[in-house]
Formats: sequence, C-alpha cells, structure tokens
Amino acid sequence: MQNINRRTFARRFGAVMLAVSLPMVAGTVVAQTYPSKPIRLVVPFPPGGPTDTAARILGQKLSESLKQPVVIDNRPGASGTIGAEAVARSEPDGYTLMVLATPTMIAPHLLGRRSYDLQKDFTPVGVAYDLPIVMVVNPKSLPDVTTLQQYIDKAKAKPGAMNYTSAGNGSFGHLSTELLKSLGKFDVQHVPYKGSAPAMQDLLAGQVPMMFSDMIAALPHIKAGKLVPIAVGSPKRVSFTPEVKTVAEQGFPGFDAVAWGGLMAPAGTPKEVVAKLSAELKAALADPVVQEKMLGAGTVAAYQTPEQMAARMRADDKKWGKVIQDNGIKSD
Repeated sequence: MQNINRRTFARRFGAVMLAVSLPMVAGTVVAQTYPSKPIRLVVPFPPGGPTDTAARILGQKLSESLKQPVVIDNRPGASGTIGAEAVARSEPDGYTLMVLATPTMIAPHLLGRRSYDLQKDFTPVGVAYDLPIVMVVNPKSLPDVTTLQQYIDKAKAKPGAMNYTSAGNGSFGHLSTELLKSLGKFDVQHVPYKGSAPAMQDLLAGQVPMMFSDMIAALPHIKAGKLVPIAVGSPKRVSFTPEVKTVAEQGFPGFDAVAWGGLMAPAGTPKEVVAKLSAELKAALADPVVQEKMLGAGTVAAYQTPEQMAARMRADDKKWGKVIQDNGIKSD
C-alpha cells in the first residue's frame, strides 16, 4: 500500500512539474525563434514628423539586431487613433508594433470617444524618447521678457490682453500652457492654428508673442536670435539649450510637460517576446550613433522599462485628462 501511494505521489508530482515546466519551455522556444519574419511598426502619424523620424531610426537599428526587416507603416489620422485601433486588433504575436506618442495617448479625452483602451488593449515594450518643448517669445513683441517670471508679471498686469499660439486646440503646446496658467494664476488667450508651421510663422512675424514649441522647430530661430527661450517644460534642462532654465526651476516645482514616445504591442503578446523587444530597444538607444541621430530629429533617447512606461502612461493620462476636462478643451 505504501509503495502504491509513493508511486501515485510520484506520478502526480511529475504531472504537476510537467505542467509547470511546459510553458517555461514554450516561452524559451518562442524567445529563441522570434523573430522569424518581418516586423511591422505602425506609426500613427504622417511621414516626416519627429515620431516618424524616430521610428525610422529605431526601425533600422532593430532590423540589424533582430536580423529581420522592421517595416514602417504610416497610419495617420484622428490624432493617431486610426493607427492605434488597427494595432489593437492585430494578432498579438510580436510582429505588429506601434509607436505610442503623447497625442495618441490624450486623443480619447479630446475626441470624446474611446475606441481603444491603452491600459487594456496594449502591452508596453518601453519608452524610446522624450520630445522636449520650449517656451519662446518674440523679442520684438516682448523686448524686456527673458525669464518666465517676467512673462507672468506682464500677463498679470493686463489679464486676458496677451495671447499665445499653438499648433491647434488640444495640441501639446496648448495643454502645457493651460497647465502653466493654472499653476501661475495668470490669464492669456489661446490663438490656435492648424499645425505648428503656421503658428511658428505668425510667432516670428509678431502676430502672437509666445508659444510652447517643439524644440526642433524653435531651435533654428533661437540660434538666429529671432526667438528668445524663457523656459523648458521638462523637469531637467535639455542639451539643446543647456543655459535655459526649466519651468520647475523658475518657481513651479514638479512642473513636467514632456511629449514622449515608446513602443507598444497588442495585449496578449507573449511576455518573452516583449522582454526580448524591450532589451533590443534598450540596446539600440544606448548606441551613441542612434542617440546622435535622435538628437538630429529633435528627440532625446530615453529608454524606460515596460513597467515604467505603464506607470508614465497612467500618470500622463490622469494629468492631461484633468487639464482637458477643467478647461473644456476639444480637438479641432
């Protein structure tokens, strides 16, 4: 009887161990064989912008390390939601990825519809880059403004009389300025444009005196003396303009307005595949050549783990969702 019990126990123990080990073995096999065909990287914006450029830089590097082509698939429209919807419906096998950028993350708040849930329908692979923004003024319109406090003092002296521009209602520059307004207790009027190019054109012409701009768009005009940078939105100073203080340094600790991008996969993508992709992304962003190319595109290589990316998504969703709701902002 004792021998039978021992044999029964041994069989059951063996079955349990087999059940436990099979997924581990399967996961190891998946990781070892992946990828075995080209990977599609969906960019939910048109070609040529910073998100698209960063995606192409990373795609080329990942193609080299993964030994498979990474094909860029531009799916623009509705602030990135069209591309996001397509990826959310894709097979979760690691062969369809997406570049998540800040506009796509905040779009559901602006559009008033949620055809996807970034928390439930996607799996973070890792943050890839930051896209710093800078607060710039036209020196002819505001000749005595070189600091954030000077700008706020002028705005407070004439409540509602001054204005600022952005790439449009719900753009990151718009939201960042509204956040700063609420913290600084001052009032300036928003003059939205349809895109950053016409907004920058009228800023340079003196039609509007201030703008929170992507660094890459503003930098040539800063160097030429046509615009004066008075603050950067990121928590730390940026290498593009190391002499320019952050908003946080100028009286608003904790202010953090940084657009960013990272890689996402459909929910249900095997953990081993996500881990491999994240490791390859980290290695790519550590390459000095990649870092230099990213800087040329106006982005800063800034790897973060899938867990850090998920936390950042939740925090930004809450922060920018509140700014949108408090100010009744809707997309154009």
